[in-house]
Amino acid sequence: MKSKMKDVVNEGANLKGGEVDCRVNLVSIITPIYNCEKLIAETIQCVQAQTYQNWELLLVDDCSTDSSAEVIQSFVKNDSRVKYFKLEKNSGAAVARNKALEESKGRFVAYLDADDLWKKEKLEKQVKYMLEHHYAFTCTDYEKLDEAGNSLGKIVKIPARVNYNLFLRNTIIQTVCVMVDTQITGKELLVMPNIRRRQDAATWCQLLKNGYDCYEVPETLSYYRVVKNSLSSNKLKAVKMNWYWYRKIEKLPLWKACYCFVGYAFHAVKKRIYHKK
Repeated sequence: MKSKMKDVVNEGANLKGGEVDCRVNLVSIITPIYNCEKLIAETIQCVQAQTYQNWELLLVDDCSTDSSAEVIQSFVKNDSRVKYFKLEKNSGAAVARNKALEESKGRFVAYLDADDLWKKEKLEKQVKYMLEHHYAFTCTDYEKLDEAGNSLGKIVKIPARVNYNLFLRNTIIQTVCVMVDTQITGKELLVMPNIRRRQDAATWCQLLKNGYDCYEVPETLSYYRVVKNSLSSNKLKAVKMNWYWYRKIEKLPLWKACYCFVGYAFHAVKKRIYHKK
């Protein structure tokens, strides 16, 4: 595995001075869309502002009922890297992300939900870090924002290395922070199961179970927005879905599901005690 990874990552990777050749390594950014007219323009603009410019932004509309499509089309007309697709019926984030993955052409796949943001150096630093260290799966540290986009003044740090068993007990990998080198992993492991919640966690498990541990990019490069009444803000549903994920998706035996659930609950509380900026 290691020799293969070295061959892959060194292909057109670096220029003089350790810079990354943006012409070689296209990044496909996957963004599901549903009724996000108030926030999507800022999210697209944060991608356009990236110092790493070799990207495609794949926006898949899950049948929004607001003016999200009109907002997006104004960007599509002026930037060929911004691409818009619409599902035939409302199907959930997993189906939307899988459609974007199907349409993607990049070596690297990154995830950016419609209400989240990146620092302008995020893609450049993450691609460079992965190429330098021969990593297939990475996650940056992230900062939380309120619904208006104001910093909450706190950050969440990712463990230096996350394997499958650790992730089951500490589901700290945040979607907005993730990047995967599909030239190493292939695309198949990124196909999300068709469930309404925890489809992202189940996908990271697919990678982790196949030997692709997730490594921290030790810098705060992503912003996660806390939105009231979102799926992720409903804690009771999150707890129920986590148990469903353990038993029905990962098919853990009862004893291990209970063990992992205790770890999950502990770390869920611990994540409320963030590192100060």
